[in-house]
Amino acid sequence: MNKVVSSDGTAIAYTRVGQGPPVVLVDGAMCHRAFGPNPALAEALARDFTVYTYDRRGRGDSGDTPPAAGSPIDPRREIDDLAALVEEAGGDVRLYGISSGAALALAAVDAGVPVAKLAVYEPPFIVDSSRPPIPADYEQHLRDLVAAGRRSEAIRYFMRAGVGLPAVMVAMMRFMPAWSRLKAVAHTLAYDAAFVTAYERGEPLPAGSWAGVTVPTLVVDGGKSPAWIRDAARALAETLPAARHRTLEGQTHQVKPAALAPVLTEFFR
Repeated sequence: MNKVVSSDGTAIAYTRVGQGPPVVLVDGAMCHRAFGPNPALAEALARDFTVYTYDRRGRGDSGDTPPAAGSPIDPRREIDDLAALVEEAGGDVRLYGISSGAALALAAVDAGVPVAKLAVYEPPFIVDSSRPPIPADYEQHLRDLVAAGRRSEAIRYFMRAGVGLPAVMVAMMRFMPAWSRLKAVAHTLAYDAAFVTAYERGEPLPAGSWAGVTVPTLVVDGGKSPAWIRDAARALAETLPAARHRTLEGQTHQVKPAALAPVLTEFFR
């Protein structure tokens, strides 16, 4: 395990595997190097690239410098974390983000983090009426639950109001072995929300969104994913100036590394 130090002094843990041009992978909500899809994806990409996976702040072995009590979440802190890792990797990396990690990756490139190519998988935007939008007070309510230490409730609220999972499915999740791992990082759900809530209102993506993302970009979705998230992927590809869209048939939001790695390898080359 290695660490870089972000601009506010937070230590960010990362792992490097493989050899070749640098690729940085960004996790979605509650995932990190010990829990989530990116470590397996990194191994699949390591035949052609030097691949960096990292623990977003507040997760795994990374530190956290939360905002002062009563202060809003500042998404620039996570952009700074990613910028520090990109610098460590030598700059002009290939960048990949999944789910809310895709939204972070978009924001980072838009803010000027040096990236040669960008790939994103199913950012959780809601751009039409194919599912209900998030509640108007979603982000504040999530922050309140986290601040009160009500981590299980925060996860359930995220799964129901944010992801849109059925109540029965969410109720059963707390009996799964992974529930304790989710609770350990549930406070970071507020960090994810800072990147996605503006685009989960059931409205078209605002004109000029991510205008600074001019690098070649690949927007990917799964053929078995819900219509709302696939609609968002297509809308995003149409919004970005240098993007193309691709669907992986048979895949869902839990995309399999064996299906995704060849697509990323072809694009990143």
